Amino acid sequence: MLFNSIDFALFLPAVFLVYWSLNKASLSVQNIFLLFASYFFYGWWDWRFLILMLFSSIVDFTVGNLLSKNKVHKTRKLLLALSVFVNLGLLGFFKYFNFFAESFTEVFTLFGSSFSADRLGIILPVGISFYTFQTMSYTIDVYRNKLPATKNGIAFFAFISFFPQLVAGPIERATHLLPQFFVKRKFDYNEASEGVRQILWGLFKKMVIADNCAFFANLIFENYTDYSGGTLLLGTVLFTVQIYGDFSGYSDIAIGTARLFGFKLSANFSYPFFSRDIGEYWRRWHISLSSWFRDYVYIPLGGSKGGTAKTVRNIFIIFVVSGFWHGANWTFVLWGFLNALFIVPYFLLKINRNNLDIVAKGKRLPNFREIVEILFTFMLTALLFVVFRAPTIADAFAYLKIIFSKSIGIFESLQHQNSLYLLGVFIIAFFTAEWVGRDYKFTLEKLELRIPKIPRYALYFTIAMVIFLFAEKEHSFIYFQF
Repeated sequence: MLFNSIDFALFLPAVFLVYWSLNKASLSVQNIFLLFASYFFYGWWDWRFLILMLFSSIVDFTVGNLLSKNKVHKTRKLLLALSVFVNLGLLGFFKYFNFFAESFTEVFTLFGSSFSADRLGIILPVGISFYTFQTMSYTIDVYRNKLPATKNGIAFFAFISFFPQLVAGPIERATHLLPQFFVKRKFDYNEASEGVRQILWGLFKKMVIADNCAFFANLIFENYTDYSGGTLLLGTVLFTVQIYGDFSGYSDIAIGTARLFGFKLSANFSYPFFSRDIGEYWRRWHISLSSWFRDYVYIPLGGSKGGTAKTVRNIFIIFVVSGFWHGANWTFVLWGFLNALFIVPYFLLKINRNNLDIVAKGKRLPNFREIVEILFTFMLTALLFVVFRAPTIADAFAYLKIIFSKSIGIFESLQHQNSLYLLGVFIIAFFTAEWVGRDYKFTLEKLELRIPKIPRYALYFTIAMVIFLFAEKEHSFIYFQF
């Protein structure tokens, strides 16, 4: 079920009304209802996906309780290994089996051997990369004694399947989200109002900005040999804006929806395109995944405490693994490698944490140096997204070669050119609003404190009308494929 669908527009109010009508019942009743609503939401795509998620949940619920009862270090390590093996095994099979089979075939062919590996018709379960990391965080934290194992199966299964963030995050830690299922929720009008505002802004990001950018970005990327360098550069910028609007839009809708039910989810984006260096960018982009790899991979490997060589090694490991997490294609691996390549110098020069605060804090505009840094960081990350978006590494380099040719100053007229101009107006308005609201968790947060009532409601109406008039048809979210 897509957030930007009629189905969800009917599903959400119905679940909301029933959920709060059960507020006078026990907390368990509310959790049970939320669990079944989440399973219904997820099973809307394919009920068979539920079996996989249920199996993963049962394994980790059982392992967690066995860890709490067992104090023998060797046994505890075996139990943790079982959880990691099951979760990564399922993820690896459904997401990477065909990739590895094809890669082995190509390697054998390269060396002149005849080898054939059958490709299976495996359907990638929606959101498996997200809920797998979420449930693994539970067993790892129980193993580390950072979290007591829960014996409440309903609360645990609801934590894993919580529908607002189930499919594309944020990837929640058990230490943050699971305890919220044990606390009586009370309806908070102000919190719910903020949730609705965040949903509205997320829908605008997705349906107006991202989906309209997607039309032109797809047109350019899929026919890149027909266009000049300038047009390909435009396609690069449009895809970068698209993926930000698409993914951060999903996160806003997820966080806003959770607020309607009395839950607080972790922030996943914090205005990354106002970053002054690539280190700051990665602290503001897909925060829940970056912090997951930091806490469960980078730090256990030694982090930055084992000397320069080990620090560099660890950085490359987490970025390459993070790239591979995104999909079964060598382009994602290369994308992760290149990000590591550009961020390592900041670590070596010890300037990776120079920009910890919001840019131009307390000021209306950035200074000249900050403008240059923001534009450089944006273009660097945008060019790296060419590798992310291209179907093959060869296509990525061919695309980049055209960009950096003599034709970089040439722009062809595209199909629906007038729509492109209108989209440009929307993008400028969008980033202007993001800049004005960059001190807040999301652009429209606490708007009642900044804008009087009448113009505020006029703004809501305008955003809603723009969504209604300029939204494309229902498009899936980019990160559903990951």
